[in-house]
Amino acid sequence: MNQFYSKHFLKLTDFSKEEILELIKIAEKLKYDKKTFKEKKKLINKNIILIFEKNSTRTRCSFEIACFDQGANVTYLNIKDSHIGYKESLKDSARILSNMYDGLQYRGKYQKNLEIIAKYSKIPVWNGLTNEFHPTQILADLLTIKEHIKNKNIDQIKLSYIGDINNNISFSLIEASIIIGFELYLISPQKIKASNNPYINNLIKKLKNKNNIHITDNINVGIKNTDFIYTDIWLSMGEKTSLKLWEKKINKFLNYQVNKSLLVKSKNPNIKIMHCLPSLHLYNHYKKLFNKKIISKYKLFNGLEITDEVFESNNSIIFQQAENKIHTIKAIIIASLLKEKY
Repeated sequence: MNQFYSKHFLKLTDFSKEEILELIKIAEKLKYDKKTFKEKKKLINKNIILIFEKNSTRTRCSFEIACFDQGANVTYLNIKDSHIGYKESLKDSARILSNMYDGLQYRGKYQKNLEIIAKYSKIPVWNGLTNEFHPTQILADLLTIKEHIKNKNIDQIKLSYIGDINNNISFSLIEASIIIGFELYLISPQKIKASNNPYINNLIKKLKNKNNIHITDNINVGIKNTDFIYTDIWLSMGEKTSLKLWEKKINKFLNYQVNKSLLVKSKNPNIKIMHCLPSLHLYNHYKKLFNKKIISKYKLFNGLEITDEVFESNNSIIFQQAENKIHTIKAIIIASLLKEKY
């Protein structure tokens, strides 16, 4: 029997290295089949519900396309337009929806809510994003990385994540590094914040015994000879947006912007640039968020967390990451819904 059958996909550390690599292998096959018009619909008459407490572009589209490609029926539900967690408990909603659907995707605020849904669900539950983790994104990133390494395995790369390290991308990259064993540098003026959150505290405990994961504010050390530079927007999803908070973030992280000089410091002409999106790299886009005073004060004319020059460069593999979410999400859905191996 397929080892993933009926299994939830809530966070990466629920899986072994071999299982993560197997999911990537399945995604590679699915991508090849789609590109060569050989894909077979394996999910005909399957019903999938996509629950979104937080809005999305790439994750929603990737789940919907993955389902449509495989012949599944899809229900999109904005949690604000339902009784979930309001008039009806998460526990009750999970049991009701389990009797209607074959699989459930949840994208929301708290990992604990996702875990409650999974506990009382009789069907596979998939994490589309929580404040703590974004495993579907990182699985797509790992597929993208594999497509761009030569004469190396994934566990032999060096990946440098730079900027705000207290967010779900950073935490899920830590998970991936713990499982797979690649060298991960988290480059930031921050430290990982200890909190009352059990998921983050468990991650911090695991970090203490891992020699392949480093947290540093030294850009030169973190960037040198790296294979991949990864960044994310400085104001994480869920944080309140205000000019005061944006200026605080800009003041803290401006020296950690991904720009041309940063690429030079890597001493790797073939370095690849990653970003989970959305990105504030276009002046005409982000100038709507700030007043002219802030833009002029910090000279923000060519991007925030990443410059437009680097974003659009040949080093960028950002849009490949976005596309690959279709294939890795499809792999997760198929693997957890079918008894036989793909």
